[in-house]
Amino acid sequence: MNITTVGIDLAKTVFQLHGVDAQGHTVLRKQLRRDQMAPFFANLPPCLVGMEACGSAHHWARKLQGFGHTVKLMAPQFVKPYVKTNKNDAADAEAICEAVARPNMRFVPLKSAEQQAVLALHRARQGFVKARTAQANQIRGLLAEHGIIIPQGISHIAGRLPEILEDADNELPGAFRLLLERLREHLKVLDAQVGELDAQIQLWHRQSDASKKLAQIPGIGPITASALVASIGDAKNFDNGRQLAAWLGLVPRQHSSGGKPTLLGISKRGDAYLRTLLIHGARAVIRVAQSKTEQASGWLANVLARRNKNVAAVALANKNARIVWALLVNDRPYASTYPAQCGSAA
Repeated sequence: MNITTVGIDLAKTVFQLHGVDAQGHTVLRKQLRRDQMAPFFANLPPCLVGMEACGSAHHWARKLQGFGHTVKLMAPQFVKPYVKTNKNDAADAEAICEAVARPNMRFVPLKSAEQQAVLALHRARQGFVKARTAQANQIRGLLAEHGIIIPQGISHIAGRLPEILEDADNELPGAFRLLLERLREHLKVLDAQVGELDAQIQLWHRQSDASKKLAQIPGIGPITASALVASIGDAKNFDNGRQLAAWLGLVPRQHSSGGKPTLLGISKRGDAYLRTLLIHGARAVIRVAQSKTEQASGWLANVLARRNKNVAAVALANKNARIVWALLVNDRPYASTYPAQCGSAA
């Protein structure tokens, strides 16, 4: 049994395998439990292994690479066209095995354990930020039912809520005051959690040369820089800066036909978290540029003169993504005076 390519349909407990030989003939159809995976591939001669980029995929990719196999991950939407019949585990594994051998297939870069750990910090922080915002909105909504309006912003709640609780003239029931105090304490806990995770991310950022290099770009701070470094890994996996921008969903969608190109809004593919960070950072740069006329010059000023500021923010985020690729690939620091004609090639 000379297996050259194996497709694995990942799961929590039962994994479906499909293997073919050099001629493409099926030589393996097998189900394995989780504890059987490592021994099976440790005894299997080195071959090409394909998996969908889903939960635990990077863990298994690192583990199988340690056994000498060549592991490649693919986005699930690129595998789906190769499913020949109704969806089931065996058909999915066969489709993965077929897709991974295609010469024009696009693959997902493997992440190290450290990259996943940093991204876990970001995901946890993002969850606490959402919970904090929801808690603040709930407090604001409950007070609005009693005719007390607090402006938007968590800082307004922290400043106004003690006064509201101590005000005896607002006719708030005692039970409602106790509830507000409970919600206020919960908001403090969430805010403290966000602060602690921010500190951990900042610590990792200060220890990473690549992250510190990206933080020099206007519109990219420690949070965005650390998330980019942890997500991208080796920037040489992308042929050019436009590929990285497309991977982040910052390039236009196409609906072209009959030789007539039609460009739509941005594709919004890839990691929405990274795209959001880049666009919010670009908005901050535009806000500063509009408030300080001496900075509103050059490329950004030309874009703002022609297009809406939201369009300009996406354009600047796209440009920053290309600069990120250039800095990581060429291992050089950011220079605001870098020649425009050279920067455009990135």
